[in-house]
Amino acid sequence: LSLRDVQEMMAERGVIVSYESIHQWCRKFGQSFANGLRRRRPCPGDKWHLDEVFIKINDKTHYLWRAVDQHGTVLDILVTSRRNAKAATRFLRKLLKGLQYVPRVLVTDKLASYGVARRRVMPGVEHRRSKYLTIGRRTPTNPPASANGSSESSAHRAARSGSCRHLAGYHHTFGPADTDSPQPVTESGTNRGS
Repeated sequence: LSLRDVQEMMAERGVIVSYESIHQWCRKFGQSFANGLRRRRPCPGDKWHLDEVFIKINDKTHYLWRAVDQHGTVLDILVTSRRNAKAATRFLRKLLKGLQYVPRVLVTDKLASYGVARRRVMPGVEHRRSKYLTIGRRTPTNPPASANGSSESSAHRAARSGSCRHLAGYHHTFGPADTDSPQPVTESGTNRGS
């Protein structure tokens, strides 16, 4: 919102104030308000699940690295063009930036880059490597049934709801090429209507 938009919103509610006054309020109270919100934000859990997802941006493969705690709170994300130890180290450093502690346990898939990055950044943290313990692994041929009984894939549900939590293991394209509607998969693994 612009300052003039806020001025108009206040005028609609019967408060006459200029946009210059709103600007001064933001400069005077904005930082303390942001600090208060940051303090009220719940602390992340001590068990972090890390995973990476292949995505396409303008027909070029990128990797979306993300971390979620044991409660499902997304801690951080990072998009890189490479999937190597340097990118994993960069992601772990970004993840720890601004936090006052390190996690008790890191849970990752079997990508060797996580082990190298953990030894560089957090050598004292326990590291569990398993393809079954990472963030919501689903296979596109065997999606879980949703609450309404359809077998729409979890990637399509997550994309529709705006959530990143269930996108692990999917190759997804973002951009102008992503205009077709999702095709639900039946129990037998074939698309409906084909």
